[in-house]
Amino acid sequence: MCIRRDSGMTPPRLHEASPLGAAPNAPSAHLMNLPSAASAAPQPPVRLRFDWVNVSFLAFAHVCGVLAVLYLALVHFSWWTLGFALVWGVFCGLSITGGYHRLFAHGAYRASLPLRLFYLMFGAASVQNSALKWASDHRAHHAHTDSDRDPYDIRRGFFWAHIGWVMHKVPGGGVPLVDDLKQDPAVLFQHRYYLPLAFLFGALLPMAIGMCWGDPIGTLLVAGFLRLCVQWHATFCINSLTHMFGRQPYTTRVSARDSAWVALLTFGEGYHNFHHRFQADYRNGVRWFHYDPTKWWIWLMARTGLARGLRRVPADRIEQARRETTAAFALTQDSSR
Repeated sequence: MCIRRDSGMTPPRLHEASPLGAAPNAPSAHLMNLPSAASAAPQPPVRLRFDWVNVSFLAFAHVCGVLAVLYLALVHFSWWTLGFALVWGVFCGLSITGGYHRLFAHGAYRASLPLRLFYLMFGAASVQNSALKWASDHRAHHAHTDSDRDPYDIRRGFFWAHIGWVMHKVPGGGVPLVDDLKQDPAVLFQHRYYLPLAFLFGALLPMAIGMCWGDPIGTLLVAGFLRLCVQWHATFCINSLTHMFGRQPYTTRVSARDSAWVALLTFGEGYHNFHHRFQADYRNGVRWFHYDPTKWWIWLMARTGLARGLRRVPADRIEQARRETTAAFALTQDSSR
């Protein structure tokens, strides 16, 4: 994540494994051939170095975010600027949750070229790296959850999982586990030109649009940097808070938890325990009352013909997972008495 990207394009050979809850009739078998966390070999401790490019940009963006609040409060308040920032934030947020995450990282559905371009452009504006690198990191997280090879391993503490991993250089680099995405010219284009696209959609375009109501500086600060900081920390909460707080109704094999209040901050991404058990499902909030706007967005895109092949885990398999987890918990309680 952040402004820096790795340029390596040759991934290592993937290991064969079947993650729990893989949805039937998966459109891409390659997505399911990820190594399991349980099979991850212990890694010797590595002394990591700060990534000063990322650290500097994180600091700069947060300073500009504070300036945005001061600008609105003391210099010039504009409902146009604030409203535009909210709309831009929704576009950017859905491009991460519905695009980078559920489409590119997990292949939970198929998207038309216009929808993929929408995700790639506003995903670049979110400054969380290219879709290719984001998906590579995220697949590694699912393959090696709670192990040394988990990029945002919660065992290293809240700060590391939340933002610390972004501030350090990871040995090896490259973009493994994403051979399927390398077949998409749009994804490769965004990866190759990620930095100029991030600058264009994250800063220049909002500032240019803000000129329409005479507030380009305010729009840059609010829709550019304040929106960016809020979106970053919402995304980071999934890596940190949903591996620390919440319920585990579907599996206790990993630290992931369901958190309804984190879902409110993240367009429905807070139901993380379900997601880790059934990562190929296009839904995170599987119950009718779960707040999951990303699920509703994908459903709407399917109704308009921009998406298809939405993958759903059968209800009986979900209920079976709940029963197994409840039984395992009861057994653990009995054995501890």
